[in-house]
Amino acid sequence: MKQPQRVRKKKQITEKLFYKIGEVSRITGVEAYVLRYWETEFPFLKPRKSNSGQRVYVKKDIELISQIKNLLYNERYTIEGVRKRLGEPHLEVVPQRKEVKKVESISNPDVEQLRQTLKKVKSGLKDILKQIK
Repeated sequence: MKQPQRVRKKKQITEKLFYKIGEVSRITGVEAYVLRYWETEFPFLKPRKSNSGQRVYVKKDIELISQIKNLLYNERYTIEGVRKRLGEPHLEVVPQRKEVKKVESISNPDVEQLRQTLKKVKSGLKDILKQIK
């Protein structure tokens, strides 16, 4: 006689104050090692740590993880794209500055005086560095 197959239900978020990483992994369907990696990539995902050093997640963290998972896996965002989407503009890649061409011939006397002053400051800073070393 065939045994009936067990139907595996998706784990619901139980009403707890804190969740350990294993529980969060089961709830969200994201492996624990991936959660730890995401912590390094998304500074806004920072679970607290218990006295014993275990990660302690709250419901807000679980919702954020679900949102990250959806953006990465379903909507096919990159990690940088998720950062931008979730409002972390200070983590955006800053384009390199274009090189400014050096202007050789400036006849304005104020500019020449400023140039001389900057040379003196630069020389003074170099002297200070030599004294420190």
